[in-house]
Amino acid sequence: MKTQQEWLELKDRLQIETNAFINGEYCPAINGQRFEVVNPATNESIAEVAQCTQEDVNIAVKAARQAFHSGEWSDSAPEHRKRILSQFSALIEQNKEELALLETLDTGKPIDHSFSTDIPGSASAIRWYAEAIDKCYGEVATTERDVHAFISHQPVGVVAAVVPWNFPLWIACWKLGPALAAGCSVILKPSEKSSLTAIYLGKLANQAGLPKGVFQVVTGYGHEAGDALATHSDVDCITFTGSTKVAGQLMVSSGESNLKRVWAEAGGKNANIVFDDYEDLDHAAEAAAAGCFYNQGEVCVAATRLLVHESIKDQFIDKVLSAAQRFQPKDPLDPSSCMGSLIDQQHKDKVEQYIKLGVEEGALLRGGEQTLEHGAFVSPCILDNVDNSMRVAQEEIFGPVLCVIPFKTEQQAIEIANDSKYGLGAALWTDNINRAHRVAKKLEAGTVWVNNYNEGDMTVPFGGFKMSGNGRDKSIHAIEKFTETKTTWIRLQPNQ
Repeated sequence: MKTQQEWLELKDRLQIETNAFINGEYCPAINGQRFEVVNPATNESIAEVAQCTQEDVNIAVKAARQAFHSGEWSDSAPEHRKRILSQFSALIEQNKEELALLETLDTGKPIDHSFSTDIPGSASAIRWYAEAIDKCYGEVATTERDVHAFISHQPVGVVAAVVPWNFPLWIACWKLGPALAAGCSVILKPSEKSSLTAIYLGKLANQAGLPKGVFQVVTGYGHEAGDALATHSDVDCITFTGSTKVAGQLMVSSGESNLKRVWAEAGGKNANIVFDDYEDLDHAAEAAAAGCFYNQGEVCVAATRLLVHESIKDQFIDKVLSAAQRFQPKDPLDPSSCMGSLIDQQHKDKVEQYIKLGVEEGALLRGGEQTLEHGAFVSPCILDNVDNSMRVAQEEIFGPVLCVIPFKTEQQAIEIANDSKYGLGAALWTDNINRAHRVAKKLEAGTVWVNNYNEGDMTVPFGGFKMSGNGRDKSIHAIEKFTETKTTWIRLQPNQ
């Protein structure tokens, strides 16, 4: 890991690419317009990125369709795709320092997280799907004697991957890995708040040997470039991570265009339940703090609702407050920083308004002291004695705000946890194996953790119930999102 001074020196040498990547080449938007990229930790302008619109999207989709129909990638042997994607993954690893620095400058997240977690996780996702390519098989149906029926999976076509700003490259690679492995052509549309690492991938794709048009990056605003992809009748599938509101809009756009597949991973208001029979409260408190405050709380599956049995609540909150001390905001380029800035000043204002609202609704504020004058920094905040009907308990804040809700019985904890329009993640802490299984089965969430929070790897699917979305990222199940299932029924002629 570099020192803070070494990161600053690399920043001064860094050449930032700011154009879209279309049909194998970097190019400005046709209209010549650009939008400003601001480092949220310093308010410094660091780049101006191509502001693509409908015209640029049309060119990208045409190139993606031509590449798909050419068969150079879509019809290529699994071993060929495996080799190219493995090289793509290796190049991400080899360029880890530049990618990590771009991610931190763009989003304000700590450089240690970018360098040690986000970028290696991105490379790992691509590598995992490269290895999975030649391990996916079709099926033969059990039919009558004179019929041979088999089920095969073929790539869906042109995929638009619309990704968020909290884990820009990592979540992008969750989408790119299975879509490219399936043989699709992919157009990546990063958030306008975090485009730099996506753009950087373009040259790595060329170096890895991905054919022109198979991987492209269209930068711009959601209401322009994003909407153009959502309504385009030659886009076959949209894979999306972001807000529930935008997920709904994408489904409307699908219905009004060509019924393209829409796979959405949306919001969360996740319950972390601590029962009074769990003995290692220090461990649970460390996990509760990290589960809510990691990545500045800008995590869809953050443990933002802490449900604690009333008999241990006060004791447990003191332990969480102590654990939260390591998440005090620092300069993101300081390698010792565990908490950087929020994505921008506007989002900081929104988070602070929620804290104020929680107090007005009757919650008790503990923590939340401001430590830095400049930049979009917010310190960890605990709102105690929250009622689950309060807005701070029902709405996704997407910041370092932990809502503590007491409960009396197991059934009450389950009811509170499920009393949400979201169903992304949930956790419970107990030393009773019967309770662990009993409660886990009843929690309405795509992932339930027992005696841990947000652990996992590429082997398990990730996604939610209810308004947290549909479909799944990660695991072999994600490849299914980017294929069409085809039945071929052959009537065998009897031997004459």
